[in-house]
Amino acid sequence: MNAPHYLFWLAGKSGGGPERTVRSPFDDSEIGHVAQASPDDIHQALDAMVDAFPALRARGAWRRRAACEQVHAGLLARREEFARMIAREAGKPIRAARGEVDRALTTFRLAVEESVRIGGEQLPVDGDERSQGYHCTIERRPVGPCLFITPFNFPLNLVAHKVAPALACGCPFILKPSDRTPVTALLLGELLAAADLPPGSWHILPTPVENIAALAADRRLRLVSFTGSVPVGWKLQALAVGKSVLLELGANSAVIVEPDADIDDATSRIVTGAFSHAGQSCISVQRIFLHRDIAAAATAALIEKTRKLRCGDPLEETTDVGPMIDQAAAIRMEQWLDEACSGGARVLVGGPRSGAFYPPTLLTDVPETSRLLREEAFGPVAVIGVYDDFAQAMERVNRSRLGIHAGVFTRDLFKARQAFDCLEVGGVIINDVPTLRLDAMPYGGVKESGLGREGVRFAIAHMTELKSLVVRYS
Repeated sequence: MNAPHYLFWLAGKSGGGPERTVRSPFDDSEIGHVAQASPDDIHQALDAMVDAFPALRARGAWRRRAACEQVHAGLLARREEFARMIAREAGKPIRAARGEVDRALTTFRLAVEESVRIGGEQLPVDGDERSQGYHCTIERRPVGPCLFITPFNFPLNLVAHKVAPALACGCPFILKPSDRTPVTALLLGELLAAADLPPGSWHILPTPVENIAALAADRRLRLVSFTGSVPVGWKLQALAVGKSVLLELGANSAVIVEPDADIDDATSRIVTGAFSHAGQSCISVQRIFLHRDIAAAATAALIEKTRKLRCGDPLEETTDVGPMIDQAAAIRMEQWLDEACSGGARVLVGGPRSGAFYPPTLLTDVPETSRLLREEAFGPVAVIGVYDDFAQAMERVNRSRLGIHAGVFTRDLFKARQAFDCLEVGGVIINDVPTLRLDAMPYGGVKESGLGREGVRFAIAHMTELKSLVVRYS
């Protein structure tokens, strides 16, 4: 059976060009041939966004809400189709892929709600004699044309977290999906094409990476939002002069387990948080800190539960862990483990690699200089460490230049608050893993893990700017 051909979306219409073949990370079969946008196509899209923005900005909130409702309804009707494409493109087990579609539905529902809540405030300005007789009204207005660049690991919901707030507040956009998982985004384009949206207000353009630098630097853009690796994100930030930049980058997320925690519950959640989607999440559990009093029991439980995970075909209902995105990623993971083991680390469970599959792996005695502790692994590997004192555990969590989320399992309210105050991360999750992301919450990192916050309401705050009206009334 021949793989289908997928066109990109330019100004609400399908467009073609040289193609790139997208392959399954599970068996290397052809998923489809995806047209690649040229620099000329990109310039057309930029011009179209500039032309469409005045009319888009003038649209009433009810029309923005209606467009979000239409996309939500279309996605709900095609839920299984999207889930199967995510499983095929990204290698994500089908149950997790359905979960991603459900999260994207939540994201668009939040956009429906927030589209009619974008307000402003009345500001008292008569605090001194000079301002007596003046009144100030502040409103939020869309910033203008945006560029969204998204990764492979959540090819629908991470797209939704950029597209949905843009639809809600009236920002035109170009979406550049991952080269590895573009088809899911192009299917979303079918839903956008059926919605009540000006044709020039949205574009989905798979394009070679060499075209991105000039696109990000283009003065017609007002905002760039990127989700991906740490090095690429900060290079983009340097290119995007004269515009707002949102960066959702990587982390080496940690979890602390205190002696008062429910060990069975904590270890079950840690195994899920470490190995879901083969650990390919920027908030995957990578560093596990166990209090010495429960370390032996908790480690045994982690090993037992890790061994029970089933690796296999992402489309099989019983699969827990699929392949990494490609064989090169699995080979990198293998190299990092070999490096750690040569420095004295011990593998408790896991290995060896088979093609693009790297089995869920737990290690201990990993040296502090190892990349498995210092960098983002982005694979199905987690490192166990033991601590004696809660303050010591927090200090070890903070020994990182990265920080999105941290998890703490404890029933001690004082320690929960202490963790919130002391851990250098964007969010602290109590009695669950750092892998947890609720789609309504503000989401983002500190230090080298990013700039700004996502979550529909918080993304809208970035995609809008304050405009003041000052009236002299006496």
